[in-house]
Amino acid sequence: MRYRRCGKSGIKLPEVSLGLWHNFGGVDVAENFRKILHLAFDSGITHFDLANNYGPPPGTAEENFGKILKDDFRGYRDEMIISSKAGYTMWEGPYGDWGSKKYLVASLDQSLKRMGLDYVDIFYHHRPDPETPLEETMAALDLIVRQGKALYAGISNYPAEEAEKAIKILHDLGTPCLIHQPKYSMFERWVEGGLLDVLERDGVGCIPFSPLAQGLLTNKYLHGIPADSRAAKPSGFLQESQVTEERIAQIKKLNDIALQRGQTLAQMALAWLLKDPRVTSVLIGASRPEQLADSLKCLNNIEFSGEELNKIEEILK
Repeated sequence: MRYRRCGKSGIKLPEVSLGLWHNFGGVDVAENFRKILHLAFDSGITHFDLANNYGPPPGTAEENFGKILKDDFRGYRDEMIISSKAGYTMWEGPYGDWGSKKYLVASLDQSLKRMGLDYVDIFYHHRPDPETPLEETMAALDLIVRQGKALYAGISNYPAEEAEKAIKILHDLGTPCLIHQPKYSMFERWVEGGLLDVLERDGVGCIPFSPLAQGLLTNKYLHGIPADSRAAKPSGFLQESQVTEERIAQIKKLNDIALQRGQTLAQMALAWLLKDPRVTSVLIGASRPEQLADSLKCLNNIEFSGEELNKIEEILK
């Protein structure tokens, strides 16, 4: 594993981090979680990314992680970067969503109890709140850091202009923004429209989530929609309507380039993000240890020739 400095901070993150989103809640067996976490840590992944609402159901990913942390990683807490977030709906009523100080402080207290931790290393505001003043939300992050409940503050899903404002507020409060977590992949490139420049200029790290576009950037959809895939399910973040003939044609062409590089499409998609030095780490998910092991092979080749990049751009157009 290689590690990259996170912006202008003292923190280094592994080039690949593990996100505990859909596969660590009440939908699987604990022994599978344990195997994935052991493989990740043994492979040099020191960063584990959670949120209050990860599961499903919400909260169960943190509960399961906390149990394994207590049983298996008791002596390794200081070797781990553990992050959590709040900003999406967590409980009913006016104080269980968005970006108020009330919600963020209460939510983190709940997360710490679920995981059995005194503090998290990074606490993010998960998404911008169109109604709560940005000053209140950032003041809550500043307070949480000063209370020692988090070591660093981060933001997620913030567009460039709003991210720039949030970063400045945090800087003026004396709690620099460590990192931004945006959705970024070959098929989702909005961050290139200004956000990456903001982060580079202000010395903030970047850790993309959904780097495989919910599985589109794998060999799963080369021949259409499998019956057991995310796109085949009636509810979820990847809809059947997104898997168009045009998209499948792109996937096939990208897969050809990956094979020429000696990689799977998924490995190339991860490497494509890591080619940019402004990207600190990429967040991957895994439902099985074998899937994680396969993704980690992306690190064997993150260099791209000019010809390869040009071909990829032509396909993505």
